[in-house]
Amino acid sequence: MLSIVIPALNEGAHLPGTLESLSVTTPWPVEIVVSDGGSVDATVEIAREHGALIASVRQGRGQQLAAGADRSSGDWLFFLHADTRLSGRWFVEVDRFISRPENRRKAAYCQFALDDKAAQARDLERRVAWRSHRLGMPYGDQGLLISRGFYRVLGGFRPYPVFEDVDLVRRIGRCRLVSLPVQATTSADRFRQHGYRRRSACNVTLLTLYFLGMPPSLLAKVY
Repeated sequence: MLSIVIPALNEGAHLPGTLESLSVTTPWPVEIVVSDGGSVDATVEIAREHGALIASVRQGRGQQLAAGADRSSGDWLFFLHADTRLSGRWFVEVDRFISRPENRRKAAYCQFALDDKAAQARDLERRVAWRSHRLGMPYGDQGLLISRGFYRVLGGFRPYPVFEDVDLVRRIGRCRLVSLPVQATTSADRFRQHGYRRRSACNVTLLTLYFLGMPPSLLAKVY
């Protein structure tokens, strides 16, 4: 079984599109777990309408991801953001990956894309592709596919409010990360709201501070 774990907080506007992109016929059972951090909108109702299981936990993406994994029962875990839609035949590439025994000690991520036609969006997509391939640092909005056994060996997600994804992929290591030819289209709302340059500069600054040892709890306040 494949368990798709989605952390959410007031994602009523985006969650339907994400869940609909997952509503396909697959060669194996799929369960969806929405790990809710205390939404006050229709997030939980939407999740239940789509047949998802609900894990209720204190707000914080790292805690939500960990709780969703604990609530799930699949041999494989696929962590996905609530505002990210997978391309139509995602399950074909997922099936190829999980069918190979050697991949039980590896993890896979998708190709980052934004739902924006602006040239800045294409430039950011190229930079994310370079970062993922060269540095072995895909972010959570690219999804993460990993066997439950490997996830447990690594210690799972730590209860970080931010950079929980970077923390886990660093433990996985670049040589054990595989790029799936699956497009993961994420909402560009935060870039449109703050501006591509400003948002990207902020992200780089926060990442630098994280690598310099600033606690994620403090970084979350800036974020």
